Amino acid sequence: METLQIEPWYWWVAAAVFVAIEVFAPGIVFLWFGIGAVAVGIVLFAVPSLGLPFQLLIFTIVSLGSLTIGRRYVFRRPTPSDKPTLNRRGEQHIGRVLTLTGAIVDGRGRTRVGDSTWTVAGPDLKAGTRVRITGMDGMALKVERADEQA
Repeated sequence: METLQIEPWYWWVAAAVFVAIEVFAPGIVFLWFGIGAVAVGIVLFAVPSLGLPFQLLIFTIVSLGSLTIGRRYVFRRPTPSDKPTLNRRGEQHIGRVLTLTGAIVDGRGRTRVGDSTWTVAGPDLKAGTRVRITGMDGMALKVERADEQA
């Protein structure tokens, strides 16, 4: 019975497939597996007799190592944005002055922001009071009476 001899280019094709998947999948994950496949292809080119178990071991170590280092690098150096609060809707409203649509009782009330109704957190106030959004408290907008801070 003849065993399958894995050639270096098999790993390079696998690397190309991983990079192609990365183009279409978000999250910067498959790129690191592509790096692992390239590394195994290079090692296998230098040492053609390397068995499959050692190839898989090298692939695993290099892939996980590059994944760990790469993600640490990416998260420490975020891409600057002209809209840093784009996906944090509540934070986009900080500083706005609104009118309470529901009284704040026991620290919770309601207000309208555009076409949405939001829960607000702050001192007890009557409906109709003007409030300024000062931050976020979970999914609630933190507010204070608008005339406290002009």
